[in-house]
Amino acid sequence: MGKYFGTDGIRGTYGDRFINPDFAYRFGVAVAEYLSQTKSNSQLRAVMGRDTRKSGTQLVDAIIRGLNSRGVFVQDIGVVPTPAVAKVLLANDADIGVAVTASHNPAADNGYKLFDRHGCKLSDVDEDAIESRIEGAVTPCSDASTIQTEVLDGSAFYVDSMASLLHPGCLSGWKIVLDLANGATAQTSPEVFRRWGAEVIAIGDQPDGLNINLGVGSEHSDLLCKAVLEEGARLGIAHDGDGDRIVVCDENGTVLDGDVLLCLYALHALETDALRNKTLVATIQSNLGLDHAVKAAGGRVLRANVGDRHVAEMMRKEGSNIGGESSGHIIFSDHATTGDGLLAAAKLLELLLDSDQPLSQLRTRVELFPQATVNLKVVEKLPIEELPALNSAINEANDAFGEEGRVLVRYSGTEPKLRMLSEGRDRALVKQILKDLIAAAKKELDIIED
Repeated sequence: MGKYFGTDGIRGTYGDRFINPDFAYRFGVAVAEYLSQTKSNSQLRAVMGRDTRKSGTQLVDAIIRGLNSRGVFVQDIGVVPTPAVAKVLLANDADIGVAVTASHNPAADNGYKLFDRHGCKLSDVDEDAIESRIEGAVTPCSDASTIQTEVLDGSAFYVDSMASLLHPGCLSGWKIVLDLANGATAQTSPEVFRRWGAEVIAIGDQPDGLNINLGVGSEHSDLLCKAVLEEGARLGIAHDGDGDRIVVCDENGTVLDGDVLLCLYALHALETDALRNKTLVATIQSNLGLDHAVKAAGGRVLRANVGDRHVAEMMRKEGSNIGGESSGHIIFSDHATTGDGLLAAAKLLELLLDSDQPLSQLRTRVELFPQATVNLKVVEKLPIEELPALNSAINEANDAFGEEGRVLVRYSGTEPKLRMLSEGRDRALVKQILKDLIAAAKKELDIIED
């Protein structure tokens, strides 16, 4: 990660040194200067969208001023799910897309996500190029400057596009609970589901600028599960604040593990010969049970680093068309270039319609392996490859597990923590191996006990 960019764009608390109008202006200038040196277009164009946070309007205005100051024409598509920014960008052949959002974070936070002209998250090289230009963009944001932009109804475009994925009325007789997190999907997802014929029970659909993700949405599934049971709904679906993730609850009010959901997509695609190269891309955090279930069905699982952009990069490299994270970022590259919670919902509904089975029954096709995890706070992140005792414990664990388990040892990218995971069919062995890893780590690292 760079000085400003993290796993997925730039994010922080509104008012801090990154998330404020002055920085946003310099960010816009830097993006514009980056574009001018990498694109040959006579007229550079950007697409701008945001979620429902109160701070979003000020940040959007500042970024637009920064872009305008270097001759970039901006199309402002208003409050939309983040994947809608990528869709509009591609449809309008724009050069860059900017989503002002902090995803599942609380309302006090905000941030910036970027998409290139192909609708993909930027590479590390591109982010570094923008970071270097932010440092030099010292012109202060002028509140008196006039914003030059074209206002487009991105929400309507996105709804029409997504509704076309399934036949009108195909969900007639279905009752579905939607938790919109008081975020960017509050207007879009219910409209699409109603076009599909579903009776929609909506919660978290009253954004006021301050309540995004507040006790609702993908991070807070209790209300979703309760509503599904009370309403006798077929299933429940929750989004995060910017709509690029999905969390699913079956008809019994039980949330599906994200790896189970990802596996169901892969199994259905294998059965319908729709999984390109018979390859599913997951991340290093996904459960090993996913690999075994996909392999038994004739496919394979490849693992990328954490972050949906890394998943997308590996999908393009390996020629796969389905990939995702257990957190609910699912990418269906036949239809979109980035994770999209509503698209993932459409694909789940397609699967349910084809199978004619309830979700509670379908989920039993996937058996996840027992896991044990720990996060050890360290004084210093010494290189793991230079820790002989820990490496010896890792090798012994791999020998003990064979193909029936694995260990994952890595440092957090944002905190002074060593993250360790033990996972396998044998629960007792899983627990013992984690104890051995902890003991080895404590021999060579200065651990801060809580």
